[in-house]
Amino acid sequence: MEVTIGVQNLTRELVVETDQTSDEVAAAVKEALDGGTSFELTDSRGRRVIVPATAIGYVELGTGAQRPVGFGSL
Repeated sequence: MEVTIGVQNLTRELVVETDQTSDEVAAAVKEALDGGTSFELTDSRGRRVIVPATAIGYVELGTGAQRPVGFGSL
């Protein structure tokens, strides 16, 4: 699933591909925002992304569906 994180005072957003479900990611974001701690996410390659909860502007959760590739994929 693709997760897009908008960080305050940055012009670019963070895009992370993760194996976690949208419910797991949403729970982690809510926990970080409620507790004032950091939001931590592990991507599909095992790398960790850590964003301070105070710096989160928005979090967009994508779908887990794969997009078709090729000329006949419309």
